[in-house]
Amino acid sequence: MKKLAIIGMPMDLGQARRGVDMGPSAIRYAGVNERLKRLFDEVHDKGDIAVGRPEVEVDPVSNLRNLHLIAEKTEMLAKEVNQAIEEGAFPLVFGGDHSIAIGTIAGVAKHYENLGVIWYDAHGDLNTAETSPTGNIHGMPLAVSLGMGHPLLTNVGGYAPKIKPENIVIIGARSLDEGERELIKKIGIKVYTMHEIDRLGMTKVMEETIEYLKEKTDGVHLSLDLDGLDPHDAPGVGTPVIGGISYRESHLAMEMLAEAGLITSAEFVEVNPILDDKNKTATVAVALMGSLFGEKLL
Repeated sequence: MKKLAIIGMPMDLGQARRGVDMGPSAIRYAGVNERLKRLFDEVHDKGDIAVGRPEVEVDPVSNLRNLHLIAEKTEMLAKEVNQAIEEGAFPLVFGGDHSIAIGTIAGVAKHYENLGVIWYDAHGDLNTAETSPTGNIHGMPLAVSLGMGHPLLTNVGGYAPKIKPENIVIIGARSLDEGERELIKKIGIKVYTMHEIDRLGMTKVMEETIEYLKEKTDGVHLSLDLDGLDPHDAPGVGTPVIGGISYRESHLAMEMLAEAGLITSAEFVEVNPILDDKNKTATVAVALMGSLFGEKLL
């Protein structure tokens, strides 16, 4: 019995550009429920976490944008994700900006001894208050999940750290801040930049990723930021970086993950319909979900 739990997280508090809070609606409008009902025995759309329209606040001590609100809202998401897993469902979260991953991973990781994470993204999201050029928390969720950052964030879910550096693979990186580069080298995170994807090809990258994570993890979370794709294919994102992964390469990556049976939870984030072209980015997200969950042409 294959059960899917869809959880919307319409949160734009982790960065400064409005519109990404409409991401879950855009993904649903692109027909995600109908598509996934063909691939699961049961699909339960649990609606959206109530985020509301809070005023922007900047923490005077840490200079982090919306610190307390993000801690509060990601705690709510963690509880929903945890409940979905306890009910035997695969949790699929729609964002929202990438700060939501703090809550998703907090809800998932308690169910695994060694949770693996595939971070499919143009960015490392490994900043802390000390290294961040902006104070935007959507550039910090991977660091937070490793137990690095403000305690209000690292302790979401009531425990820290959630994951280990050797259980992470970043795919598609092409925009890393200086502090992130140093941290990657220091703690030994496996990264496939666009250079490696171009040089090795996506097939080899995914074969190596699957092999790397398969032996030492008991579950793998996919955190897919649509800005991992090239802006030509996914224009509706808050921080587009040219020279990204193609639509076809991304389908291949998702198909290979489906074949490997590796992924145990997932989130698709940073869909911003305000910046999009005819809901193209949400449509791409839904198509990639189809591939991730085993949709086949023949």
